[in-house]
Amino acid sequence: MKVKNFISLSMIVAGMAAIIACSSDDPKQDYNPLIDDPKPEEQPTESSGSTAGRNEQYRPQIHFTPAKNWINDPNGMVYHDGVYHLFYQYNPQGNDWGNMSWGHATSTDLMHWTEQAVALTRDELGDIFSGSAVIDKDNTAGFGANAMVALYTSASGAQQQSLAYSTDGGKSFTRYAGNPVIRNDDDNLRDPKVFWHEPSQQWVMALAKGWKMGVELYGSTDLKAWRHLSTFFVPLAGRPSLQWECPDLIQMGDKWVMLVSVNPGGPVLGSGTMYFVGQFDGTTFTADGAVEGEAQTPRWLDYGMDNYAGVTWSNTGDRRVMIGWMNNWQYAGSVPCSPWRSAMTLPRELTLREVDGQLLLCSTVVSEIDQIADPWQTTTGDISAKDAYQLRIRLDLSKNSTLTLSNASDERFAIDINAAARSLTVHRTSATGKTSFNGTFSIPSMQAPLNVSGNSVTLDLFVDQSSVELFTTHGAMSMTNLVFPTTIYNHFSVTGADYEAQVRQLRSVWK
Repeated sequence: MKVKNFISLSMIVAGMAAIIACSSDDPKQDYNPLIDDPKPEEQPTESSGSTAGRNEQYRPQIHFTPAKNWINDPNGMVYHDGVYHLFYQYNPQGNDWGNMSWGHATSTDLMHWTEQAVALTRDELGDIFSGSAVIDKDNTAGFGANAMVALYTSASGAQQQSLAYSTDGGKSFTRYAGNPVIRNDDDNLRDPKVFWHEPSQQWVMALAKGWKMGVELYGSTDLKAWRHLSTFFVPLAGRPSLQWECPDLIQMGDKWVMLVSVNPGGPVLGSGTMYFVGQFDGTTFTADGAVEGEAQTPRWLDYGMDNYAGVTWSNTGDRRVMIGWMNNWQYAGSVPCSPWRSAMTLPRELTLREVDGQLLLCSTVVSEIDQIADPWQTTTGDISAKDAYQLRIRLDLSKNSTLTLSNASDERFAIDINAAARSLTVHRTSATGKTSFNGTFSIPSMQAPLNVSGNSVTLDLFVDQSSVELFTTHGAMSMTNLVFPTTIYNHFSVTGADYEAQVRQLRSVWK
C-alpha cells in the first residue's frame, strides 16, 4: 500500500489537510505510529454498520463505502461459508490517511455490504498495512481446520510481515505470538498476497519491494515459517523508478498472471495496475516474452485514473473476482467527500482472452449486478436516473464518434472514439463537474485502445453519483474515473457513427 507523503509543520500550521502524493519522497519517512497516533487501546474497535443516511452528495449508491472515515487498499479478501469478506485499509479516527487498521465488511452477493467491527488495529509492531487472508482447511498452521489466517505488513519504519488468525469466521482475530513471521529492517517490503500451490504442496507469498521495485516470492508449509523462493522483476520502458505494491499471483487455466500496482506511474498519471502473463513452477514466475535486461511496455489492467491496489478474493475456486480502490494517490486526500473518503470499484471477474493475437487480461462487472438491476430499456438520450445505471451502447466503427454524458447543469463527460485507430479518449476537465479541489484532478485527455476486432464496439458504462466505469466488448479494456458533477449524468448523446443504446437502472445497495 502507498501511504501519504508527509506535510511539513509549516503547512500543518497553515491548515492544509490535503494529502497529495508526489513522485520522489519516500512514504512514511517522518512518521512513527507509536508516537504520533493514539495508542492502540484508545482506538475504536467498531465501525458503524448502519446504512441509514448514505445519501450525501457524491456518495456512491452501488459501490462499497464505509459509513464514515478514510479507506484505501482492499485487504484480506476471502470467501468462506457463503460470505465474501472484504477487509480494507481504514482510519478509525478520521477522514484522512492515518491510524492504519483493517476495516471489515461482509456480503453474500458482492453488492450489498454490511460493515463489521474493525478487525485489526496497530500494535507494538506498528500500523496494520495491506495483506491477504486464506482459509487453512487442512490446519497446516495449527490454529484449527478452516481457520481464517490473515497475513499483513506491520509498519513502523521497517516493514515486516505478521500473522493473525480467526476461528469464528472473521468476527475476531488473535495475533500470532511469534510475529513477525518475516523479519525485515527496511521500509520496502509489503502487501503479502498468499495462496496454496497444490503441485508444490506449499503456501506461496508474493511481496512487493516498494521503491526497490520487483516482487519477492516466499514459500511455507505452515504459514509461519517462510523461506525465500525467487525474485521477479522486469524493467519497464519509460518508467525507470516506480513504487511496486499490492502484488497478486493467480492461475488462470494453463497460464499465470502477476498483478502489480505501481505509483506514481500509471497509464495516465499517478496510480495504476499493470499485469504480466506467464508461468509459475512453484518457485519462479517467468513473464512471457521477457528477456533479461530488456524493458517491457506495461500492460494495464485499467486505463483510467481511479483503479488501484486491486487484488482477487481467495477461496473462490477457478473464479477470479477482484476489487480495487477507486481513487488515486495524486489527489486521494482532497476528493470532496465527507464524512467518508474513497470507495471501492465494482467487483469484477477476470478472464484471459486473445485479441488480435495478444493474450489480454479482461475484466467485466460480476454477474451479481443483475440482482440490483431493473429491466433493460431502449433509449435515445434520456435516462431517468435515480441512484445509478448501466448504459450499453453498440457503436459502428465505420467513422469517428463522440459519446457525451451530461446533466441539467450542462456538466459533460465526453468520450471520443477514433474508428481508424481503434482507440478512445476520455476528457475529465472542469466541464465534468467539480475539479478545483486539486490541481491534478482535471485530465484533458485519457487514451486507451478499444481492444476489439470487427466493425463495431460495445461500450458498457456503469454510472454512479461520482464515478464512471467504462468497459469495451468482453471487458477487453476498462477505464475507471471519478467525477464530481452536481447531480448524476442523466442524458447522453452520440454524434458521428450509428448506434444502438439500452439502459437499465441500478438500485441503491444502501436503501
